[in-house]
Amino acid sequence: MPIVDYCREIEDYLCRKNDGHLIRVVGPSFEIVSGWAAQGVPLKVACSGIDRCFERYYRKGPRRRPIKIDFCAADVLDAFDEWRRALGLVAAGTAAATEERSAAPASSSLPAHLERVITRLTAARAMGKIDAAFDAIIDRISRELDTARASARGVRGEAREALLVRLKQLDDELMQTARARLDDARHTALVGEADAELAAYRDRMAPEAFARARDTAVDRLVREGFGLPIVTF
Repeated sequence: MPIVDYCREIEDYLCRKNDGHLIRVVGPSFEIVSGWAAQGVPLKVACSGIDRCFERYYRKGPRRRPIKIDFCAADVLDAFDEWRRALGLVAAGTAAATEERSAAPASSSLPAHLERVITRLTAARAMGKIDAAFDAIIDRISRELDTARASARGVRGEAREALLVRLKQLDDELMQTARARLDDARHTALVGEADAELAAYRDRMAPEAFARARDTAVDRLVREGFGLPIVTF
């Protein structure tokens, strides 16, 4: 997508988030947004970063003024970093720094992670994003997570490692169920969307690495479509 079109899409999205109040992406703002395009930040990822900025603003109370794109920059880059890490595209230095940031609270946040997974599974069902084909596996996963949550704070050593392995297995089962619900047309559409997200990286990656990144991107889009959480911790 040409940079001018990218900036226009961001401007339109920012306008909608600001309830129709037009905030132009010009001058320094244009430099920020065109920088995202140059870095290969997918439009959808940039919009998710903008969403984070607005969500944080909403939590502070009633809105007082429209938000400029400049205030969303840090959230957009955070969302971009997470997207790259998820797809295996992040630079080694950034990955190491991210691992260092996330390592410390990991043990204390496992119970909270299990709580979030259960909540999101329940929400996906309540919102109609998943059909009856998911009922059996969601009921089973929820029961296992409820049991794990009751003892997660005290789990250490080999027991903790076994729990983490089990969470990965449950996540794989959930995604297998989701993939099986895709017809050929939907799968083709998701592959096309993943290719569009990764377009800026295709020429920089070996074919095998690109194929892995595409598969990961498709799985992420499948998760979003069904509203499924990441069970793996």
